[in-house]
Amino acid sequence: MAPPPPPELSQSVKLKYVKLGYQYLVNHFFVFLLVPIIISLAIKAHHTSPDKIIKLYNNSMLKFNLFHIICSCFLVVYFLAYFFMTRPRTVYLVDYALFKPPHCFRVSFAGFMEHAHIVLPTEPKSVHFQMKILERSGLGEETCLPPAVHFLPPTPNMSLAREESELVIFSCVDALFKKTGLKPKDVDILVVNCSLFSPTPSLTAMVINKYRMRSNIKSFNLSGMGCSAGIISIDLAKDLLQHYPNSNAVVISTEILTPNSYLGKERAMLLPNCLFRMGGAAVLLSNRRADSRRAKYRLAHVVRTHKGGDDKSYRCVSQEEDSEGNVGIKLNIDLMAIAGEALKSNITTIGPLVLPASEQLLFALNLIRRKLFDSKLKPYIPDFKQAFEHFCIHAGGRAVIDEMQKSLRLTEEQVEASRMTLHRFGNTSSSSLWYELSYIESKGRMKRNDRVWQIAFGSGFKCNSAVWRCNRTIETPVEGPWADCIDKYPVHIPEVVKL
Repeated sequence: MAPPPPPELSQSVKLKYVKLGYQYLVNHFFVFLLVPIIISLAIKAHHTSPDKIIKLYNNSMLKFNLFHIICSCFLVVYFLAYFFMTRPRTVYLVDYALFKPPHCFRVSFAGFMEHAHIVLPTEPKSVHFQMKILERSGLGEETCLPPAVHFLPPTPNMSLAREESELVIFSCVDALFKKTGLKPKDVDILVVNCSLFSPTPSLTAMVINKYRMRSNIKSFNLSGMGCSAGIISIDLAKDLLQHYPNSNAVVISTEILTPNSYLGKERAMLLPNCLFRMGGAAVLLSNRRADSRRAKYRLAHVVRTHKGGDDKSYRCVSQEEDSEGNVGIKLNIDLMAIAGEALKSNITTIGPLVLPASEQLLFALNLIRRKLFDSKLKPYIPDFKQAFEHFCIHAGGRAVIDEMQKSLRLTEEQVEASRMTLHRFGNTSSSSLWYELSYIESKGRMKRNDRVWQIAFGSGFKCNSAVWRCNRTIETPVEGPWADCIDKYPVHIPEVVKL
């Protein structure tokens, strides 16, 4: 006879079933409410003879003349037409394509440290700092940097920055046109976001001229919005597609690293050198019903929250110049604290849109208790695992992923896509969410009606998120950035990689 389970285990199992019972009861409250009503009506109908029903009909006010019937039909048609004309147009994600850097751009740990020693020969502390960051970064040996950064010394000039942008953007767009069959002349809306490289002519002009797109195309170039700019671009494209029927939009998200390679010794500006890597994504959105069958996803919600305004303490990521005149990206040391505040604001907004009734009720009761009775009570973090099957958290660094996993109480499998993207491709800024989505697809985990939550963080400080619902079960892709390496993932990533 098997021994009884330990008291703690037994109690946890009981609490688990209590919680499941509570969730089922609250989420199906109206169903349970209708059951006794339906049973009562069924019993009443069973005991009513056909003669009584006919007599009731004849004595009732259910007799209408032709005028009443015509008016009723007109009202029904009017309200149906009003409903279909005023409801938001569905925005579909037809497909997307990602940039996979050539193998010759790979930067190994040994190569990175060798360059650091050569570039900063008189600054051993700065070199040691970069080594410590790299050891704990969560990056692997396959991440890539542009050619200008491989030079000795690095050559971050405008010409090479243009070459990098052309390589990344054109590769993504070529792959997107090939996958979708879309012709450049058929593109109605073009949105390009790149935070720290904003040349003249713009990147959108570069794309339009390269592919000879229409002269009346609606084009937008977004800059200075950090790693969350990809979701901002999706939101902009969504608003435009609501305004222009029967249209499509191409959204391109990237970050050009060549002009932002830092050659100084300030630690807050050396950190991005260790984390940021090459990457880019091109996404095709459409509001056409004809694209609904072949589209991979449909957009459910986009939520944008901004923390801080003009307060300098909230400028977590910015391009600055050090005392020696070297320009680079600077990270604020309070990044995680401010990111947490921005996430709370985003959760408060998106929660009512996606969470089941059981979680919304617990959240509301906790909020009332904190406001009226106990201000020191910890806020209730809803269980978002009930609202989403997949999570794509911006691969900004190991600390970002760890903090989000802790805050949202996610499992290792649910943050696997973020960790593996950081390991294989590094922090690719606004395009990292699409590498994570591609990882989930490449693992064969994306099923019909699955919901995906993309969470992005950026300078400002912004926390933007998008919710997608899968239109169909996604077959494992035979091409793409993960095609030649997905079999070896997930890999174990140690806390510290000794260099």
